[in-house]
Amino acid sequence: MNNLPDGAVVLEEPDVHVHIEYNQLPPVPDPETWTRFVCISDTHHHKFPVPHGDVLLHSGDLTNTGKYVEFKTTMEWLYSLPHKVKIIIAGNHDLSLHQKDGWYDKHYDEWGAKETACSRLTGLLLIEPLLIGEQARAAGIVYVCDERVEFDAKGNGQTWSLYGSPVGHSIYSSFYHDLKRRPSGLPNSATGHSTMTAERAKLVSQFPKTDILLTHGPPLHIFDVTSRQALAGCRDLANRLPYLRPRIHLFGHIHEGHGAYIHTWKAGETTAPKVQTIETGPDWEPHIDADYYPTIERRGDRTVFVNGANWPMGERTRLYRSYDFGGPGFRPIVVDLKDCVSGKEA
Repeated sequence: MNNLPDGAVVLEEPDVHVHIEYNQLPPVPDPETWTRFVCISDTHHHKFPVPHGDVLLHSGDLTNTGKYVEFKTTMEWLYSLPHKVKIIIAGNHDLSLHQKDGWYDKHYDEWGAKETACSRLTGLLLIEPLLIGEQARAAGIVYVCDERVEFDAKGNGQTWSLYGSPVGHSIYSSFYHDLKRRPSGLPNSATGHSTMTAERAKLVSQFPKTDILLTHGPPLHIFDVTSRQALAGCRDLANRLPYLRPRIHLFGHIHEGHGAYIHTWKAGETTAPKVQTIETGPDWEPHIDADYYPTIERRGDRTVFVNGANWPMGERTRLYRSYDFGGPGFRPIVVDLKDCVSGKEA
């Protein structure tokens, strides 16, 4: 952890640099052999400055209540950003996508009727092209739900793999998983709040190994403490992580948990770390539970855990004296990764 004189907070390992707080970002260490990922989440149809990078990752809550006008605002903002690849998933606030068991139909009068005279079906028909239509594709948008994708961020032959899911402690899939496959183009399932823990556990158990993992909710004990001191993370997800070991795991949902941490896995390690934010302003450091997580050897696979929530909330708003979306204390977190070729560092 480096807390620099200008207030910048940077985490560094030989193959990864993480910029948590900054006024002006330094350049990528070597554009030929490193890739810059810009991580955001929980933007709730707000717009704010986003640093340039090779890849933009958004881990859900694109809107506040899933209205068409909110999706339109968010997607037009994302279209305008310069990143070549922009990968997004949905979150629990994207209510109009919650089609599982007819959830949105049942609750439409509560959330949708005051927005527009459009019917439920018409609303979805308007929202769908914003996410996966021609303009979205031209802008580099890739909407992912419970699926694995691969992409080349710089056209240099470095292929990255990513798995995205809206899963979380009280959230399980899926949103529009079949949207691009069904002839009608309409979703036949979506997530919502659910007590179906067996289904969630089954879903998480099927997550494949990838370079990058996007989930809307956090794992248990990793940047998941709420302002009321409750642990809001998903135990199933935490249990799966020692097998997955992605290079980046981006999530959000718990706004006050904004932060990042580089974890170096020990050989044979079977439990995920416990790490939370200590709210100490310029002296911020991740808090590691030493009883749970013994001293590690500095080798092995590394995962950057990122809670990228940009909605200001909790003690950080007072410490950084900012309530601006994406402002001090809640900036987009920038992760520079050293490229790999055939599983080896470039």
